[in-house]
Amino acid sequence: MSNAMTLPNTLRPASAKAASAGALTLAPSMLPGQLGNIDAYIQAVNRIPMLSAEEERELATDYRQKASLDSARRLVMSHLRLVVSIARNYLGYGLPHADLIQEGNIGLMKAVKRFDPEQNVRLVSYAIHWIKAEIHEYILRNWRMVKVATTKAQRKLFFNLRSHKQGLHAFTPDEIDGLAKELNVKREEVSEMETRLSGGDVALEGQVEDGEESFAPIAYLADSHSEPTAVLAARQNDRLQTDGIAQALESLDARSRRIIEARWLNVADDGSGGSTLHELADEFGVSAERIRQIEASAMKKMRTALAEYA
Repeated sequence: MSNAMTLPNTLRPASAKAASAGALTLAPSMLPGQLGNIDAYIQAVNRIPMLSAEEERELATDYRQKASLDSARRLVMSHLRLVVSIARNYLGYGLPHADLIQEGNIGLMKAVKRFDPEQNVRLVSYAIHWIKAEIHEYILRNWRMVKVATTKAQRKLFFNLRSHKQGLHAFTPDEIDGLAKELNVKREEVSEMETRLSGGDVALEGQVEDGEESFAPIAYLADSHSEPTAVLAARQNDRLQTDGIAQALESLDARSRRIIEARWLNVADDGSGGSTLHELADEFGVSAERIRQIEASAMKKMRTALAEYA
């Protein structure tokens, strides 16, 4: 099937998936009436005559052997009501009915393309799988910004749990055990998927209502440590604590440097370990007051050196 199939203007896929599906072209004139909305479309497709088994076989054979687009169109048109019926079962996901029908129609087109009349199976039975597959993929792609199911097993569990879950209440332990046994999965898998189903999307930024912005995660999720000015300030502080202090110590005489190191640089993390004024007074043979004066003078000289370094 090399030609592309397009839906009527009122129900055309928003993406290029129909073209990539290797689709047919459905002429809008084939649908009776003016299709101004989804209700008019549903009424129109329900009035399209259904095909008998013999007619369906003849059209499918004609399309398969001669690539007759007219035969393919008739096969698709006669089954549009099937898509509407299937799509109605997925309205509980909060997605537009028209969008669900769009995706289902793409699945129907894929089914017609691959349908083999020699298998003695009606197209309706064959197309159900393709229609549901496209709708499932659309729901998983659009129901949440963050995917709730990524593997094939998780997708199956997702749709099974949605069909079993009634209301907003959580499953009881007995219900979880029963579902795990019924679906042949682990109890933990049921609990995890229910948690994913229950958790809604949260807006990162707050909404402005009545002139005031509501509190939102952006207020407490912002990483201030990565803010450019904070990063530069941290780097400057690191330089002052290493190279700056080393340079400031170099500006001191040996006695002053010994006093500063003993008083302030040999301190443990808990604040203990620094030498006292009296201990240093005994070491240098002067009074404790003299040690204090030397310390004060050295600190002043170091502050000047650090300011120049910065």
